[in-house]
Amino acid sequence: MSPAPTSPRTAVAAAACLLLVVHGLGRFIYTPLLPLLVEDGLLSVTQAADLASWNYLGYLLGALVAIRWHTPQQLRVAIPAALTLHCLSMLGLTQTSYFGGLLALRLANGLSNGMIFVMVPALLMEWLAARQRIALSGLAYLGVGGGLIISGLLANPPSLDLHAAQRWWPAALLSLPLAVWGAWVLARLDNRTTLQHSAPPRRLLDRHSAPLFLAYAGAGLGYILPMTFLPMIASLQLGSEHPLVSQSWLILACATLPSAWVWNRLGQQLGDRTALIANYAMQAVSVFAALLLPPALGLPLCALLMGSSFLGAVLLTQRLGRTLQPDQGPRLSAALIALYGLTQLLAPWLARVWLEQGGQLPDTLWLGAAALVWSLGWMLAVPPAKPAEQ
Repeated sequence: MSPAPTSPRTAVAAAACLLLVVHGLGRFIYTPLLPLLVEDGLLSVTQAADLASWNYLGYLLGALVAIRWHTPQQLRVAIPAALTLHCLSMLGLTQTSYFGGLLALRLANGLSNGMIFVMVPALLMEWLAARQRIALSGLAYLGVGGGLIISGLLANPPSLDLHAAQRWWPAALLSLPLAVWGAWVLARLDNRTTLQHSAPPRRLLDRHSAPLFLAYAGAGLGYILPMTFLPMIASLQLGSEHPLVSQSWLILACATLPSAWVWNRLGQQLGDRTALIANYAMQAVSVFAALLLPPALGLPLCALLMGSSFLGAVLLTQRLGRTLQPDQGPRLSAALIALYGLTQLLAPWLARVWLEQGGQLPDTLWLGAAALVWSLGWMLAVPPAKPAEQ
């Protein structure tokens, strides 16, 4: 007796669960942990920037792997393998205070994150498209919003007295059951009607898609600086005991939770291109708020606006890219995420260079603001309607 077919909502929930695991518990728990790890003496501020860079390098490598591994047969192996790597790297982080080991583990964690963040939404989008339910695809990113809230709670749980490497334990333990369930559901998807384009008929970059790629490149650099360093900036500007050191991340995480649903809905009502223009404008305003307003006002406003918008850029760009080149599917998604990962990698490296030259960490946000203005400009050059087939 064959198992009952998976419903679209169950498939979306499983994909959201896996994004929660690798992005919320894997990548972004580092942001609320960062000031605690520095205070514990595990890291210096410069080492923290290096650790972020290695994680983003792994993310880029994972996205590049996903460009090559995109057939159903490859995904059946690659997704469980990436989830296993995530869980092992998280467990490893609980066991070492050696900086070289931390670099290797965050690199491995980034690799698993990049693979899952490309492969799972792409698989889901194609599976939903084959069933005329592609409008649900953006809801998978609700898992990222949920993961940010959970990561904020797990970074410093009030009932546990954790220190240094021990601080990774809550996220590592929660990752295990969530990864198993999400992988089990996706393994049961009937994907025989999806992901059939093994030889893309045209280039990824053409006059229709190139502006979208350029805009997305700026978005990767623009959002990652506040997403990585906002609590640390609050600590530097307001003092380590100020409530905003922890509350800035909580504000951002709470704002993120409904944002996938909101931008998914706005994309349906306004069109993905128009919604993306509004999205990049909001992200730019968020970074300028942190730069130009007093820290006690600008930092929470930055957290609120960035949390409300950055996920929207991801889901809208993925869907708009598929509209511009519907025959590319997962390959286009992987290329976009790889570019996003590359510019994310540049941001903490540039922050480190600035710090070594005697600069202050809050001033690195000017780079993010400029990048988001770049993104907004290039989005205006993206075609307003689906191009004719060439």
